[in-house]
Amino acid sequence: MPEWLEILLRFAVILAVFLVLPLIVGQSEHKVMAHMQSRLGPMYAGGFHGWAQLIADGVKFAQKEDVIPAAADRRVFQLAPGVALVPYLLVLIVIPIGPGLVGVDLSLGLFYALAVMGIGVLGSIMAGWASANKYSVLGGMRSAAQLMSYELPLVLSASSVAMAAGTLSLPGILDAWEWWWLPWQAIGAVVFFLAGLAELRRPPFDMPIAESEIIMGPMTEYTGMRFALFMLSEYVGIVVLSFLTTVLFLGGWHGPLLPGVVWTFVKVLALAFVIIWFRVSFPRLREDQLQRLAWVGLVPLALVQLALTGVVKVLAG
Repeated sequence: MPEWLEILLRFAVILAVFLVLPLIVGQSEHKVMAHMQSRLGPMYAGGFHGWAQLIADGVKFAQKEDVIPAAADRRVFQLAPGVALVPYLLVLIVIPIGPGLVGVDLSLGLFYALAVMGIGVLGSIMAGWASANKYSVLGGMRSAAQLMSYELPLVLSASSVAMAAGTLSLPGILDAWEWWWLPWQAIGAVVFFLAGLAELRRPPFDMPIAESEIIMGPMTEYTGMRFALFMLSEYVGIVVLSFLTTVLFLGGWHGPLLPGVVWTFVKVLALAFVIIWFRVSFPRLREDQLQRLAWVGLVPLALVQLALTGVVKVLAG
């Protein structure tokens, strides 16, 4: 196969995952929350089980007027949704979904993924600042504080896996993975998953949004398709976090009987279900509780995992 055709096919697969999986997660969130909270609304659109709810949402966003506040910084206001969304597409390029099935195998793939994933949060900060709205600015400041707090445990817990595998390449980590890593890296898995939820501002870490306090946080002034892009970035972020957690801590494509690609997607969708379950089950944290969890809870646990990984590596080596 010519090299240019292979590159084109890899990009097409990545783009398909980027466009389809977030929509599946969004539709699943409607249905899971409807069942868990007895919400009848999402079960009507289209008839059977509300199958057309996602289509109805898309039509609704497309029909809404695109409004930019008069006092807003227009250029930054318009760029913010793209800054929030595009980095997650760039992260998917380095995530392996099966043996040999990866867009680009970077030797520093883990470092690249974590660095680019953090850029997406800047979209919320830009949106809050550019909106010329006090509620939006407050939401942007909360986003910045949350990013600064939870980036450290996220990186520390991921570093534990890189130390265990002896490489920063994501396919390399999966090549080195063994089943007994599940209990060995369990603390790091919990820390990484919770820190990732906080960076995505998903409940119970949704202080920057806080509908009951600051309406929609940094997105308060957004309407129509720009608001839809922020919603899409949230669901793409869920997919990316689930992929990274699967690759780093759950063995990615490793599993019995089923093909490797199937195992990867089963694990990703299971983690996405857990994220939705968290939204339904837990109340929002206060700002002081959110910061305390990061600095008093997750950072020490991540350091414990690093120490445990170092001890096991020395003893095994």
